[in-house]
Amino acid sequence: MPIHITIPTTVAASGNRPKIIDEFVGRLSSGTPELSIARMKSPGGWSEPGQTPDFDEYTFVLRGVLKVTSRNASFDVRENEAIICRKGEWVQYSTPGADGAEYIAICMPAFSPSIVHRDS
Repeated sequence: MPIHITIPTTVAASGNRPKIIDEFVGRLSSGTPELSIARMKSPGGWSEPGQTPDFDEYTFVLRGVLKVTSRNASFDVRENEAIICRKGEWVQYSTPGADGAEYIAICMPAFSPSIVHRDS
């Protein structure tokens, strides 16, 4: 039977400034451990600690610029662009531009604080 999600679950965000994470599909909103789909809205100047997650993350930028830094490179992912970050690889996300960013993140398996492994 289909599951209709009419209201996302807001998830607590990590980082130096308030960021909105609305999970539409995932462990909290639909009880789906295989995959999570969330809309992120991060303000200008936001950054979070680096992480080495146990999931692949597929990110599509709707508005603004998302900066994605790995151990070997840094990318400015702009509106209508996407980036794939593989599980087990260190990565750090930020929105240093004044306008922040809005983007969709898909994680496989679904995001969970216990498998993101943020830097201390």
